[in-house]
Amino acid sequence: MSVIQDLLGQIEQWINQAQLNDDFLKRWEILELKDWVATVIGLDSVMFSEIVVFDNGVKGLVLDLSVDGVGVLVLWDYSTLKQWDSVLSTGRVFSVGVWEEYLWRVVNGIGEPIDWWKGIKPKQFWLVEKIAPWVITRKTVNVPLETGIKSIDAMVPIGRGQRELIIWNRQTWKTTIATDTILNQKWKDVYCIYVAIGQKESKVRRIVEMLREKWAMEYTTVVNAPISDPAVVQYIAPYVGCALWEYF
Repeated sequence: MSVIQDLLGQIEQWINQAQLNDDFLKRWEILELKDWVATVIGLDSVMFSEIVVFDNGVKGLVLDLSVDGVGVLVLWDYSTLKQWDSVLSTGRVFSVGVWEEYLWRVVNGIGEPIDWWKGIKPKQFWLVEKIAPWVITRKTVNVPLETGIKSIDAMVPIGRGQRELIIWNRQTWKTTIATDTILNQKWKDVYCIYVAIGQKESKVRRIVEMLREKWAMEYTTVVNAPISDPAVVQYIAPYVGCALWEYF
């Protein structure tokens, strides 16, 4: 009887010491690399929009599922990757951290802090790709969003939750309209997400400093995907900004 108890105790010890998370992770191999897209083979149970990790620590986003392979968008520089490098599955669908800690912060196109403050340990995550609620179940737009610009508020009133497109030529004060609207939301219980795509670092830095001087960053998060970032990150940035906004 003691032999059986010793054997059961040893088996229990092995189970407790086993790295189950690592055992269930699956590795694949890169078949082809082209324009920030890696074709990966050896995959049998990947999910759409899942995050994977390459050998050099660069993350990838699964966006194409086919019989011959899986298309993975490389989220940063892919020049250090090569054919037959292994890819590690994480089992986690692409999501971004959300919480009030992201207010007053500047994050990159995939939701990671890039300002000089300390890192953020998210208390909650929000899916970037998710099914939108049915139109009938959505609340009606019945609260005005004042931009602070009298001509817009009088002739083209905007409601909270409403989509409004600002489109015109370059150097026609589009950014000024957006930043003035953010400044006008102070003390109005409104959270603002400013997404800068393909802009110069200097321009975004000026906007952030202006918002900080006016104490508008306390209810604002800036998502910055500058022109120096890969096109893939610039493509994902607006989705990350929408995920941050949907949480609030």
